[in-house]
Amino acid sequence: MPGPHDLFARYTFGRPERAEAELRAVLPAHVVSEVDWSSLRLEPSSVVDPELRETESDLLFSARLRTGRSLLLYVLLEHQSTVDRWMALRMLRYVVRQVERWRQEHPERSLLPVIIPLVMYHGPEGAWTAPRRVEDLFELPGEIEEERKRWRALVPSFEYLLDDLTAEREEALKARPGPPLARLAWLVLRYGRTEELARKLPEWVSLFAQVHAAPEGAEHLVVVIRYLLWTGDKAVHDAAGQVLHSVLDEQRAEELMRSYGEELIEQGRQQGLEKGLARGREEGLARGLSRGRAEDILRILTRRGVHVDEGARQRILDCTDMDTLDSWFDRALQATTLSEVLDGGAHASRRKDS
Repeated sequence: MPGPHDLFARYTFGRPERAEAELRAVLPAHVVSEVDWSSLRLEPSSVVDPELRETESDLLFSARLRTGRSLLLYVLLEHQSTVDRWMALRMLRYVVRQVERWRQEHPERSLLPVIIPLVMYHGPEGAWTAPRRVEDLFELPGEIEEERKRWRALVPSFEYLLDDLTAEREEALKARPGPPLARLAWLVLRYGRTEELARKLPEWVSLFAQVHAAPEGAEHLVVVIRYLLWTGDKAVHDAAGQVLHSVLDEQRAEELMRSYGEELIEQGRQQGLEKGLARGREEGLARGLSRGRAEDILRILTRRGVHVDEGARQRILDCTDMDTLDSWFDRALQATTLSEVLDGGAHASRRKDS
């Protein structure tokens, strides 16, 4: 069950022209100059090993170098709310499984294609702090660096690329080359989990206008606004409405806000949460959001085989605090027990380890 962050990132960067912008921003300069970007294409989901699609947020691209050699660009769009200390090991596993699959499909080849793993991160806890190299996860013998260096030569050597949006300044993200939707997505993801987003949205009106003016711009604009309405608070909703009124004519802006708001209000009404005409829109929207997120959490836990007793189920469904629900949602994606979700056991353990 992918969440709204995964869906938004996949929609944005699942197209080669926008994936190219992300890859150019992160790949080493010598790789960027050697790739034939006209050959970049998204591999179908059937090509990605099912074991790799744990959050359904991964994207696999292929391209050719200017010399004609093939290149696989494996992009994991990471949307955890906590930094994963073991990401290097996880990415190594992904790459190994992918090359094993490639070998089965190309038995005549004697050498493997280059696979470049990339993690995009925009969590709320600040900069990414987990080791990016697998060798840094090993406890190496020796008291001095020279001794540990000899041991390090005996363990796997692997490093993934990282696009830590939380460490990027707004000006730098705006200046990245790429289609307007890619630049707007970087900004929205960068500030989406901060209190600054509502204040910054009106400052990006010109970029919203560029998105709308581009081919398929109307659809792209709707996707961005829906993402903001789904993940943001009332201040973000108000700012998104202000932006829409600046970019579109008043009638079209009202239609978009009303259609999506009423969709969420109806969810609230179906649960008996409508509080009357005067407050129905605001409360129905809030209740619809929280109820939908609670049901998403329960579906994820069911898919992962985590038992939820009736008391815990009711606790999740009755919760209306979106920050709490978002935290439970992110933990549920990797949880193996209910306590890891509701009590933060795994979260606390990871923080201690890191």
